[in-house]
Formats: sequence, C-alpha cells, structure tokens
Amino acid sequence: MTDWAKKDLKYIWHPCSQMKDYEDLPPIIIEKGKGMYLYDINGKRYVDVVSSWWCNLLGHCNPRINNAVKKQIDKLEHVIFANFSHKTAITLCEKLLPHLPKGLCKFNFTDNGSSAIEAAMKVSFQYHYQTGNPQKKRFMALSDAYHGETIGALSVGGVDLYSEIYKPILLDIIRINGPDCFRCKYGKCRENCSCECFSHAEEIFKNYGDETAAILVEPLLQGSAGMKVYPPLYLKKLRKLCNQYNVHLIADEIATGYGRTGKMFACEHAGISPDIMCLSKGLTGGYMPMALFITTQKIYDAFYAEYNDGKAFMHSHTYSGNPLACSAAIEVLNILEQDHIIKNANEKSKYFTKMIKDKFLSLENVGEVRSIGLINAIELVKDKKTKEPFDDKLRIGYQIYKLALEKGVLLRPLGNVIYFNPPLIITKEDMDFVTDVALECTKKILHSTAYA
Repeated sequence: MTDWAKKDLKYIWHPCSQMKDYEDLPPIIIEKGKGMYLYDINGKRYVDVVSSWWCNLLGHCNPRINNAVKKQIDKLEHVIFANFSHKTAITLCEKLLPHLPKGLCKFNFTDNGSSAIEAAMKVSFQYHYQTGNPQKKRFMALSDAYHGETIGALSVGGVDLYSEIYKPILLDIIRINGPDCFRCKYGKCRENCSCECFSHAEEIFKNYGDETAAILVEPLLQGSAGMKVYPPLYLKKLRKLCNQYNVHLIADEIATGYGRTGKMFACEHAGISPDIMCLSKGLTGGYMPMALFITTQKIYDAFYAEYNDGKAFMHSHTYSGNPLACSAAIEVLNILEQDHIIKNANEKSKYFTKMIKDKFLSLENVGEVRSIGLINAIELVKDKKTKEPFDDKLRIGYQIYKLALEKGVLLRPLGNVIYFNPPLIITKEDMDFVTDVALECTKKILHSTAYA
C-alpha cells in the first residue's frame, strides 16, 4: 500500500463502498487522465471503460473542454443565480434547446442528478396543487429503478441495496412491476414483443392515477438494476397513460442522455416527449457537478404569478448555473455537433456488440448479453437454462473487477452483471483490449474452485 493510499484511508470515507474491502484492495491513487486512460502515481495505466460512473463522455482531459473551462475561469467563476445570470448559462440553454424532445423549453439548474430529481418531484407536486388537483401528492416508479441518493430520489428508487435500510424514512411510493426482458414471465423477447408486461402499469394507474402527481422512469435503460434494457413501446404506452390520467412523466435521462443509447436522448427511440426531463453526468462531459431539469411552458406558467400569490418555486442551490460548469457543457455540445460523435459511436457500437456476443455468449454461465448504443452488459448466472442467478454473497462480479484492475481495465460491476459503458470516443483497439481482459478474468473466476 502506497503512502498516499494510507493517507487516503486515514481521512476519506469513499462513496458506495464497504471500507473494510479497502484492506485487501487499497484505493488506487490516480495522478492524471488522458482520453480513455487513467494513470496512477506509479505510472500504471487503466482503461476507463465505465466512464468514471458513466459521466465521462469525451475522454479525460479533453483539450477543447479544458480550454473552455480555462477561459471561463479568468472571466467569472460564480455568481448568485437569483436575479443574476451570465452569458454561459444563457448560451447553454440556447444551444441545448434544439436537441430536446418537443415541448421542453424551461431550464432549472441544480448541481447533481439527485437534486434534479428532487426538484422535478417538487415541481410536479406544486403544479398539481396550484392547478386544482391537491389530491395528486404521490409518486409512481418502476421496480428496480434508480434515481439518486437523497431522500426523495431514494424513495422512488427500487434497488434494495441502496434503499432497504432507509425505508422507515422514505416516501410511500406506488410501485409498478417494471419490464424484465431477460426473465420475461410472458416468454417474450424485447425485440418483437407487445409489452404484455405493461398490463400491470395499466392496473396501477386505474387504482392510483387520480392521486398521483408524476411517474419517474429511466427511459429504455435501468442502469443500476444491471443495465436492464426494455423496448421503446413501453415508453409509448406510458406516455399515453400519463396523458389519460393527468400524471406527469418525468424522464430521468441523467445516465441515458447525451448519446449513451445511440441517440441524444433515450426518449427519442420511442418518439415521445416527457413533461419533465432531468439531465446530469454527460451534460458537462464529466468535468463539473451540474444538473438540469427541463420542463414545458405549461408547467412553467402555473408558477408565474404575483409574488404575494405564493406560487413561486422556492427551491435553490448555491451553485445553480455555475459558469465553469456551463462553459464545459457548451463545449461538450460543440464537440458532439462538430465531430459527429454520436453518429460515429453508433457505427462503432455494431463492432463492439458483435465482438462481445461472439466472445461471451458461448460461456456456460453467461445468461444474456444486452446492449443499447455503446453500452453492453453481460449477466452472469448460475444456471444458463433456468436463468438462476448466482448467490450475491459470492460477489463474483467484484472478484472479476479486482482481477481486471490488475490487468489495467476498470470494470466496476453491478452485482453479477459485468458491463461496458465507455466514453463515446472509444477506439476499436481499446474495445479489443477491454473485452479480451474481461473475458480472461471472467473465465478465471468462474472456473475457480470457489464458484465451480
């Protein structure tokens, strides 16, 4: 263990970690980053194929984003965003607007994804309260959802790993059995089904639609659930149901936006527009903490009144609209547009997905390879025929992760799901390397006596 790692453990409590694990796997101290690569203080290189928690969109230390932030810092670092504004925030909204689903036009700045979700939930509740529907005070969400870690965001999440212990203090959420295409109880496949599983959503809306303010959904891809991919038809049906019951559709595009699914936003696959969309992660290319919720003119107008009417949205964050973050976000959009990043990523995704399927599907403990855009997930199972999962206590994914780190690949698993969610700039050479390492490590762990 390096001296820096010892100092780290003396002071730092790392996120989403059992710190006792760090006795066997001390923190890796990163010195610098460049493109797909991270370099530790000993000069060892790691290929960041999970985009450092899915936010690094265009590579580490991208020269153009670097320069944009450097220029901005000499002009304005921050200013209160109540009654004040600045050119970078205005320009960002102006540039982002043409990319958004139709109808979204009003931007509210927060500083992280969870906060954007919280703000969106509050807006939805307050909108209904101020438009004659005070009974609409509950929220719906899908099973296995993930929407963040603050109390409201955690409440609408459905992954027990994160929320189970906190249930006594969470909101009472109306839960819909979400699509599980790998273990579909109707025996269908996501490529050509009619979303028979949507019948549960229809039943829930019939029973609770009148008291529901909004439903939150990760469009097409439930990330923390294990990169679960479901059909666009499900979103189409959900949009129609929300219209029928006057329920807001809140699209959590924090992880799915900015080209991750092959389109700028995952909602585009279904051709639908949400009432509120939440963005973060790729928004600044992984450079700066910033998030947005974007909503319609109709929702905005319900808050527009004389001050003494008490209809203002009294919600704020100190770093709302931070100029440095806005400058990074503007340059991200410039690069996406000028360098045709998403189009090129879609071409590379065909090669990537085929390679992964060719390498992994024949393994006896690989239940499914699922993909959307450049995202590919490999679900490991105890029994391929019955789809019986491995016991989570075996921590097979974690063991593969540790072995891959030794070989210079950063693969942070989701339970027993190994996945690739790389920066959109990944090359075929890097695809070859990371999949070879992942395959080697997966075989070694699965064939060890502990898991045989």
